[in-house]
Amino acid sequence: MAPLSFLPDSFAEYDELKAILDIGSATFEIRSACDVKVEGRIFSMYTASIGSTDPLAPAIGFFGGIHGLERIGSQLVLDYMRALLGRLEWDELLVRQLQSVRLIFVPIVNPGGMWAATRANPNGVDLMRNAPQDADAHVPWLAGGQRIGAWLPWYRGRRGAPMEAEAVALLHVVENELASRPFSVALDCHSGYGWGDSIWFPYARTRGRMRHLAEMYALKTMFELAHPHHGYTFEPQSHQYLLHGDLWDCAYDRAPSDSTFLPVTLELGSWLWIKKNPRQLFSRQGMFNPVKAHRTARVLRRHANLLDFLTRAAFSSQRWLPQGSRRDLLQERAIDHWYGNGTR
Repeated sequence: MAPLSFLPDSFAEYDELKAILDIGSATFEIRSACDVKVEGRIFSMYTASIGSTDPLAPAIGFFGGIHGLERIGSQLVLDYMRALLGRLEWDELLVRQLQSVRLIFVPIVNPGGMWAATRANPNGVDLMRNAPQDADAHVPWLAGGQRIGAWLPWYRGRRGAPMEAEAVALLHVVENELASRPFSVALDCHSGYGWGDSIWFPYARTRGRMRHLAEMYALKTMFELAHPHHGYTFEPQSHQYLLHGDLWDCAYDRAPSDSTFLPVTLELGSWLWIKKNPRQLFSRQGMFNPVKAHRTARVLRRHANLLDFLTRAAFSSQRWLPQGSRRDLLQERAIDHWYGNGTR
């Protein structure tokens, strides 16, 4: 007989995801990337795909909830999924777009952690520190990833131990659904750092440059031209701090050399929410999420443009991906912009 438990059997974002998948069961291709057990409960890491079935079609993946406390990232992806289903009933341009591009959604990568209201997964491991690679320079103490134990935050797991099931599943989704294609983008939605919103790209393990710097600069430039008042800081994560075991560094380095895979992280600056409502400091949820309903609605409205832009950029990749001398020029501009002449 199972012990009596007063803990909830689910959580709001998971119920919302299942409701969306139920509504879109005839539209989405739905799979479980892995199952997570926690306190006698089982949660699936669901993936939902839509669009072209051509394995060479460009694709974009939307990810959220890698850290269980950062619910707003999952809410942003879920809101976009629901809006997409609504638009498919009338938006002929979207229907045509999806004939040539593939969209993959993984709204809750860490369902066990989100259920338990913890940053880490049920094993106490911070999934965004769980990849095997080490940074090549100094990282912030603890926050850059530590192997002391799960009783401290930012625990990477034991050295040499297999990666956590959720991390393996995410990398598997990227390998099979995104990086295997000639062109793909991944957007991972986080919160909790800074006064403003940032868009980060590899690397987090080194201050060295990613090999697709020209393509990332082209993407940034297009976004600024389309949305000149966007307000994001668009930069390599290494400009802020280095860390061990970043999953997107790992996924990027594992991508085939002949593919263009561009992973970016949306880091929602939660310090501004705390400044407007200091009482949020006394709540673990309040440290990483807007608490008041009107602020949550504002966040969901504000970032929809970014998700739409990335979808269109993936669809139109053949029109803007730099080649030949133009790529060389953009590479030089990117180095000047992000790294300065001293690093050439």
